[in-house]
Amino acid sequence: MKKLLLSFSLIALTSAANAQWTSQATGFLDASRGIGEIKIVDANTVWAVAYDGSGAGANVQDFTITTNGGTSWNAKTFDVGDTTLSITNISPVSATTAWVGAYDQTNGLGGVFKTTDGGDTWTPQNTTAYTTAGESWFDAVHFWDANVGVTMGDPAGASGEFEVYRTTDGGATWNAIPPASMPNPLSGEYGYNGGYIANGDSFWFTTNKGRLFRTTDRGVTWSVAQAPLTDFGSAAQSGQADFSTPNNGCLLKTVGTTYTFYTTSNGGTTWSTGSTFTGTRRLLSYVPGTNIIVATSAATPYGTSVSTDNGTSWTDLEVGGTTQRGVNAFLNTTTGWCGGFNADEFTDGIFKFTGVLGNQSFNASKFKVYPNPATSVVTISTPDTDSANLSVTDLSGKVVMTKSLNGIENNVDISSLSTGAYFFEVSSNSKKEVIKIVKN
Repeated sequence: MKKLLLSFSLIALTSAANAQWTSQATGFLDASRGIGEIKIVDANTVWAVAYDGSGAGANVQDFTITTNGGTSWNAKTFDVGDTTLSITNISPVSATTAWVGAYDQTNGLGGVFKTTDGGDTWTPQNTTAYTTAGESWFDAVHFWDANVGVTMGDPAGASGEFEVYRTTDGGATWNAIPPASMPNPLSGEYGYNGGYIANGDSFWFTTNKGRLFRTTDRGVTWSVAQAPLTDFGSAAQSGQADFSTPNNGCLLKTVGTTYTFYTTSNGGTTWSTGSTFTGTRRLLSYVPGTNIIVATSAATPYGTSVSTDNGTSWTDLEVGGTTQRGVNAFLNTTTGWCGGFNADEFTDGIFKFTGVLGNQSFNASKFKVYPNPATSVVTISTPDTDSANLSVTDLSGKVVMTKSLNGIENNVDISSLSTGAYFFEVSSNSKKEVIKIVKN
């Protein structure tokens, strides 16, 4: 079965940069190299995996690395011995040491490769694994440190279990997770290339049955839980999950043009009931250890948004953005990158964040709606603007009220609304915010 690679087709090329993002040159010789994955080791060392953003759909085995915080990037190629293999993901632990996964799009198979010289050479590991054509699909590799790591692939062989291996010596030796230690797959269940999340000692991988397999002890024991969707990667339905801690996470489910947002406080064992996603950008990534989620977009509306309350409300950091912002990753509230597209070896390709997420200028709402909860009347404060527009939607996404706002404060009668939660979207020419209000 041909696997779906979890990546984004970001094919247009733009060059303008917003003040919060500084353009950096990724160093690729070929133009329109997009960035499909960013892995931050520390404030200086970052690895980024490329894809063909020209629209031609070429298989790309390129990556780029910086060891000085992005002042310069060094573009290289994954030399995995076969130029037809597709890259699943990269897992670096330092400026010199990293592992990468690769697979064949027709037969699956594939495996893991290690570098100890900054990506100049790559050595295959665990070569006796993932060898059943059409069944053994290599999906992901993750290392917690220079010694302990896991790889995972689809159910294969006599056991019919997901093919998962663990190492404690940097990949010199690998041990298969015993079938009795892996939760049984459902009929026809498989994973996704690069479809994983890691935080702390936890590692999750996603499946086409909408399930999350998880280890909390670096691959020793495993459990599985159903997420609030039926598939993490099909054309009909997909999901994007991330975790800021081993327990706190979010999931954005996409069904056509309907987007539903969920949160979990127990590592994905259970999820909230879900609500209409109120953000305008949908490539989501947590700032680790916080409730701050950064959302970027390579589709209209281009730009960046941020939530400082775990996805309840969103502030657009770029209004009317003209530059595509690809996948993003953050080390902390002051250091992060997002993908772009290069024009040539010396121009563009990736953006570095230069602001401070969560400080007064980013965190403070320009518009305020109070009291919350409310019974009959709410006051909407719109300082620094002469006029604004209000749109109120219920949890199903239905617009239940619109209103033009004038002056600094406006009283809005909500007595006719049914009891429940509503999203108040207040917008002006330069700002838009969505605030969740509970009507008693």
